[in-house]
Amino acid sequence: MKNQPASSAPVSIPLVVLTVHRNGTITVTRDGTVLPPPAHSMWRRSSLPEIIETASEQRTVPVWVEVHESDGTSFTDLFPAQPQPSHHEERAASKPRHAAPHPQLTEMRAEGFLPGEDIAIAPITGHIDAGKDGTVRALIDPTEHPGVAEVVLVGRVSGTLAVRRIG
Repeated sequence: MKNQPASSAPVSIPLVVLTVHRNGTITVTRDGTVLPPPAHSMWRRSSLPEIIETASEQRTVPVWVEVHESDGTSFTDLFPAQPQPSHHEERAASKPRHAAPHPQLTEMRAEGFLPGEDIAIAPITGHIDAGKDGTVRALIDPTEHPGVAEVVLVGRVSGTLAVRRIG
């Protein structure tokens, strides 16, 4: 068996820690250094994809993620690096595409959510925050979700559920 040279460094995976606050905002660190949100914004639960993209350098390196909830619970997950596209795939992706039609948004309203609560839209098309009075206004583009006739709005904290028809 061949010995490793003394100068070789051990492989390490960056540690990303998300601390969720009661108001739904999140503080993010990567290896102990604060990862700031985009200018004039705050990290929220709905920011998780962007946080992972940023922390993993656009998925070029794997990251170990720890989430610490405001209720004291926590969980961890490993987000592996994604294979980088080949030169051929990059050229195919750079070809111009037809412009997408203008979205035709459908509005849904529901009550019973907590003020500022993170609301899931299922099928999960995104997240929105409840207003100061606990109401929510969701805009859905039916062209992005063909065949979907109904959505469920789920309050992540209150557990409130509302089923709404699209259109």
